[in-house]
Amino acid sequence: MAPPSKDDSSSTHPVVFTTKTTYLLPAQKFMIPTTWRRYQLSQLVNKALSLTTPVPFDFIVRGEILRGTLAEWCHEKGIGEEETLEVEYIESVMPPQKVSSIPQDDWISDISCALPGYFITASYGGYIRIFDYSQNTALTGSVHHAPVTSLSLDPTPISKDEGVMIATASHDLTGCLVRVSLDADTGNHTSSILASLHLHTSPLSSIAYSRSGKHLLTASWDTLIGLWESHIPEEDEVDVAEAQTDRRKRRKVDGRDRPKRKAPSSVLKSHTARVSKAVFSSTGKTAFSCGFDSTVRSWDVENSVCTGTITASEKPMLGMVVLPDDNSVASSSADRSVSVYDFRAASSALPSATLSFIHSSMPSSVALSPTSDSQIITGSYDGVVRLWDLRSTKSAVASFKVWNGEKKILAVDVASSSGSGIVGVGGEGGLEIWRMGKTATTTAA
Repeated sequence: MAPPSKDDSSSTHPVVFTTKTTYLLPAQKFMIPTTWRRYQLSQLVNKALSLTTPVPFDFIVRGEILRGTLAEWCHEKGIGEEETLEVEYIESVMPPQKVSSIPQDDWISDISCALPGYFITASYGGYIRIFDYSQNTALTGSVHHAPVTSLSLDPTPISKDEGVMIATASHDLTGCLVRVSLDADTGNHTSSILASLHLHTSPLSSIAYSRSGKHLLTASWDTLIGLWESHIPEEDEVDVAEAQTDRRKRRKVDGRDRPKRKAPSSVLKSHTARVSKAVFSSTGKTAFSCGFDSTVRSWDVENSVCTGTITASEKPMLGMVVLPDDNSVASSSADRSVSVYDFRAASSALPSATLSFIHSSMPSSVALSPTSDSQIITGSYDGVVRLWDLRSTKSAVASFKVWNGEKKILAVDVASSSGSGIVGVGGEGGLEIWRMGKTATTTAA
């Protein structure tokens, strides 16, 4: 097929539009000028829908966001003039905007945006810190005497008097359950460690609450995954001599009795190397994990058995998030890729879809987009955060650099705010806050 002519404005191509947005076009075939780009296609959809306030759209053709003209795309793919194209349109994403930067001397290893109005961070110095949206430090609490690798916020609502519960995991071989009280009226913010979790014989990699808040999962370098009930026991469940791995843990906290020592309700065993991440599905009946043994696994939580294993050759797994379908996970790997693994086809040794070599260095973290079930956000050692649409694996939808791309990103989390996402980024440079999401209403499509 000959290259498209720049002067040929009369050529058209048959197109059928589809969408999963609320802006649904009637099923019909359009003859689209091949010189059209995203802007003209967006105008067409707006006009066909008779939208009084224009909404910008992007367009996905066979798993790729359209970046040039329709003619250029067809020529590159060898698509004939008579072949009808199915084109999916999605709401465009506004350019990421930096909101604030909070430098820290202490590296931030994990971050949560789940507490409305606040950012919760974990650090290599053993602290958890809470910042409000005005960049003020609401609380600094010493929790561990070694790096805190992961934190998780209890998702169940708690009264103002009770505060919120935060679970932490550390290189000191333990996890902790910490109660935090934030009194915005008086500014009297406090934290207290209520329980410590004892099972692992190597550093912990991650900790995660179930959606019900009743259970926790810990992952460790010792190849084990601990399943825990989240309630605070009245008595120690682990003998003090058995749990005493560090004399400093005999200290009292804020003048109160030492934390109660918890034992796991069960242990999940199947990984053969370091476990990087373990998380619950939305129902809490299933769990997923990934590790340095180049596998992602699914688990029957109630019976503590591994129900599925997908092996990806020589791909040590670093981070993971469960996708909204509750059957798939997106996992980052040391080979600089992020892959989607679907356990409905777990008999296959290959991922169902792959976003390959998406960073110039290792992607350290993965988070769900709060505005679309088809999008994920990744952060990497190259100092770049990228938004990906799982329907278009060729290139990122949007991206931005933190700390001028000169420092490693270790954690990314996202909260929804007014139709867009508030992105918290933690790492060597401290904490940066960005806004990313669907394009705000504009006067042009």
